[in-house]
Amino acid sequence: QVQLVESGGGLVQPGGSLRLSCAASSISRIYAMGWYRQAPGKQRELVVTITRSSTTNYADSVEGRFTISRDNGKNTVYLQMDSLKPEDTAVYYCNAATAGTDYWGKGTLVTVSS
Repeated sequence: QVQLVESGGGLVQPGGSLRLSCAASSISRIYAMGWYRQAPGKQRELVVTITRSSTTNYADSVEGRFTISRDNGKNTVYLQMDSLKPEDTAVYYCNAATAGTDYWGKGTLVTVSS
């Protein structure tokens, strides 16, 4: 069982920045972690993933604005979000992928509004 705890969401103006964090209870079985988001009335979508070898995969909509990083010593991944747009408003979920199961955090709300 892997538990994920997200933090760092909030309200930010367009063009601003936020950093999300996701702390995992254990990373020994995880081969990739990532962030997904779900905007009101829309399906959950991929934001970015990072593998154990640090290979990343960004959605086109966030490429160049968002940066994922990981601190294996702290079992934590981070999502630095810059140049935020109103369309980035969503609940952001942390994901951890293991061989048999995907684990999800409870989500953290990011609102981009003036």
